[in-house]
Amino acid sequence: MAIRKVLVTVVGHVDHGKTSLLDNIRRTAVTNSEAGAITQAIGVSIIPIETIKKICGPLLNSMKENLTVPGLLTIDTPGHAAFTSLRKRGGSLADIAILVVDINEGFKPQTIESIEILKANKVPFIVAVNKIDLSHGWHYDKSKNILANISSLGNLEQEAFEKKMYEVVGQFHEHGLQAERFDRVEDYTKQVALVPISAKTGQGIPELLMVLTGLAQKYFEKKLEIEETGNAKGTILEVKEEKGLGVTLDTILYNGSLKVNDTLVIGNLGEPIVTKVRALLEPAELAEMREKKSQFKNVKEVTAATGVKIAAPNLDGAISGMPIRSCSGDKEEIKKLIEEVKEEVGEVLSETNEDQGVMIKADTIGGLEALRNLLSEKEVPIASASLGNVTKKDLSRLESLKDKDEFTGVLLGFNINIPSDITEIIKLKGLKVITHPVIYKTIEDYEEYVENLKKTIQMKELSKVVRPCKFAVLKGYTFRQSNPAIVGVEIEIGKIKTGDGIMNLSGTRVGTVKSLKEGQENVSLAEQGKQLAMAMEGVTVGRQVDEGDFLYADIPEEDFVKLKEMKKHLSKMEIEVLKQIAEIKRRDNPVWGVG
Repeated sequence: MAIRKVLVTVVGHVDHGKTSLLDNIRRTAVTNSEAGAITQAIGVSIIPIETIKKICGPLLNSMKENLTVPGLLTIDTPGHAAFTSLRKRGGSLADIAILVVDINEGFKPQTIESIEILKANKVPFIVAVNKIDLSHGWHYDKSKNILANISSLGNLEQEAFEKKMYEVVGQFHEHGLQAERFDRVEDYTKQVALVPISAKTGQGIPELLMVLTGLAQKYFEKKLEIEETGNAKGTILEVKEEKGLGVTLDTILYNGSLKVNDTLVIGNLGEPIVTKVRALLEPAELAEMREKKSQFKNVKEVTAATGVKIAAPNLDGAISGMPIRSCSGDKEEIKKLIEEVKEEVGEVLSETNEDQGVMIKADTIGGLEALRNLLSEKEVPIASASLGNVTKKDLSRLESLKDKDEFTGVLLGFNINIPSDITEIIKLKGLKVITHPVIYKTIEDYEEYVENLKKTIQMKELSKVVRPCKFAVLKGYTFRQSNPAIVGVEIEIGKIKTGDGIMNLSGTRVGTVKSLKEGQENVSLAEQGKQLAMAMEGVTVGRQVDEGDFLYADIPEEDFVKLKEMKKHLSKMEIEVLKQIAEIKRRDNPVWGVG
C-alpha cells in the first residue's frame, strides 16, 4: 500500500480567479524551488510535498504531526462542466476542493451551485477569498505573511477589510454553513476555513496550501491509501480529437498503474467499450495543458494518482465522466470489469420503467449525478436519468408521466439543448421542460413550478367552494319582496357567488343566491366593496330578511375544512369572517368543522 497525492479541484464562479489561482500556485512552486519540482500531467499539476514545504516555510511548523502525504494533484481543467465530470464510484473524484470567492462580489450563481454540489457529494472544501489586493488602501510587505499584512493596515482599512470578510461569512451562514477566517477556526469538521488571498500577487497562497495540506494529513490519510501496482481505476476528464492520434481520453487515474497494451474497459451509455492502450502521453515539462499546441511525450507506464492522455482504437462515443478500468486482457477479468463498470454507470443512468417521477438529463455523467443527488436530498422521485439533448422519445415518455402526476411529470435538464422542432412539440402538447446551465437554478425553477401549480390547483378548488362573505342588505333598495326577493346589497368582506347559501347572524339558513346584477350586467360573483342587486331564492323581505340586516355566506362543513387548508389564499379579513361563521355554527354544534 502507498499513499497517493491529494486530489484537489478548484471551483467557483466564472471570473472569480480559479485559473489565476492555479497559475500562481504553479508559478510560486517554480519560483520557490528548483526548476521542474512541479510537473504537468494531463489535466493536473503535480505539486510534491517538498515544494509545498518550501512555499509554506515556517508556517508548516504549527502542524504537530509529521507530513506523510506525498503532495497535491490540482485538477487544472477549467470551467464548470469539468467539475461535474469529476466522479468515481461513491462520490466525487476530488478529495478536497478550493472554492474561490471574490471578496468584492461575494456569492454568485456558480458559487452557490458549487457549494450545493460539494455538499451533495460530501466533498470537504476550504475557501480562497480572492482579490484582497483590490481592497481599499491595501498594501503589503512581501516578507510578511498574510495575517501580519492585515494587522499592519490602518484602522479604517482593517475595518473595511473585516467587514467584507464577514459579509462572506454571512453568505455561508445563509446556506447553512458555519465559516470563519482560517486562523479563527475552532473545529475544521464543523467550520469552513476562509483564507484571504490574492491570486494576482500570491499573498495568502502559502497559508492556503498550509491549511489544505494540514486537513489532508489529518483527515484523509486512510482514504489516500492505494495499490500502486494493481490494475488502474480512473475517470475520463475530457474526450478530445488530437491530430494524428484520433479520439483520445484525458484521464485521471486514482488507483493502480496503467501500461501500454493493457486492456481498457470504459463505461458507456450502452455496453462498455473494450479496447487496448495504444499510447500513453504526458505533456512536455511544464507545458500548459489547456493549449492545443502542447507537446506530448510517450511513456510506457503511469502510476496513480496522476493525469494521462490515452490513445486507443474504438473510442468514438466515449463520454467525459465515465469510469475506466484496466486489466491484462484475461477474458474472465474483462467480463468481471464489464459488469463492474455497467453497475457503476447504472447507479447514475437509469432508463427505468418507473411510472412516476421527474425525468433528468445532463451533458455529462457527473452533471447527471449532481442533479440526481440534489433532487434526492429534496426527496424528489426520479423516473429516469439520461445523457444528451431532449429527444422526441423523451417527450412521449414525459407525456405519460405527466398523465400520472402533473407535479413530477416534468423534464429537468442541466447544460443541455432543446432543438427547435422539439420546442414546438413541447408547446403544442403543453409539457413542462426546465433546463438551465446552472444546476441549482434548474431545481429552483422546478420548485417554483411546483408551488405555482399547487396555487393554480388550490385556486380552482377555491372557486368551487363557498367562500367566506359578510354583506349588508341596503335600506330603501327592495326591488321585489319575494319569488325571488330582489334587494340591493353591499359586500362588506369576501365574495359570494350564485348558488351559494345565505345565513343570518343566528346561523339559520334563510335562502340561496339566485342571481346577481351589477348595473345592467348579470354577474356570477360579487366581490368585496361592490354594491349590486341580489336575487334571493326562498326569501321574503320583512320575514326572514329585513333591510339593514347583516348576512353571511352559509358555508357547508366540508367547504369549511377545505378553506382551512387553503387559508393562505384568503385575506386576513376573510379569515376573520370564517372564524365568525365557525363561532355561529358551533353554538348549536360544538364540533362543527373540527378535524
